[in-house]
Amino acid sequence: MEVRINRYLSEAGVCSRRAADTYIDEGKVLIDGITATKGSKVTEGNVVIFCGEVVCPKTDRVVLAFNKPVGVTCTASSEDKDNIVDYINYGERIYPVGRLDKDSQGLILLTNDGEMTNRILKVSNDHEKEYVVTVNKPVTQEFIDGMAKGVPILGKVTRKCRIWKTDERTFHIVLMQGLNRQIRRMCGYFGYSVVKLKRIRIMNIKLGGLAVGTYRRVEKEELAELLRQLGM
Repeated sequence: MEVRINRYLSEAGVCSRRAADTYIDEGKVLIDGITATKGSKVTEGNVVIFCGEVVCPKTDRVVLAFNKPVGVTCTASSEDKDNIVDYINYGERIYPVGRLDKDSQGLILLTNDGEMTNRILKVSNDHEKEYVVTVNKPVTQEFIDGMAKGVPILGKVTRKCRIWKTDERTFHIVLMQGLNRQIRRMCGYFGYSVVKLKRIRIMNIKLGGLAVGTYRRVEKEELAELLRQLGM
């Protein structure tokens, strides 16, 4: 069966399809010694080379839930000394699903499954992410109502969201989009600064009691439910 080269790289756990297109444009992908193009297809027996290394088809799906510490960067690039992949040092090629700010802590998924990554990150799929946020001054009802209705940041208005106060300066918020530093920018619009931000859930995957800096495999019923929600 033929598959497009970007899908092949994604399913092999090299990177997402979008990133694969960039690498292809940069001439970093070869098929049987010939520089690939976005329209190139791979069939059984072809040798695919990415940045000088042979890419083998993925075997078992790996999904990790990781409690990211503050200071770790959600990138697979070895050029960043604080990158998440080197921090975990899992032993197989994996990469983060989306991002969590360097200044933030909490749940992030890592996988070798490019198709899963694409489906989780696709905004139109309405996948929930839940956060606990502490700010620098008392949370008012006006602030809660304003955040829930949508906030103008980055040239657009954020989608409506669920948000509720849990302490004088702490609130929970559930988002279904992931704009750059979204929560910090939303708070800033109302004159608040984020003191602490922790993600505690992505879809059905919960952080629970996972210690900071540690990870666990997502398996069995938990993985089955994640795949069901993704339509996989």
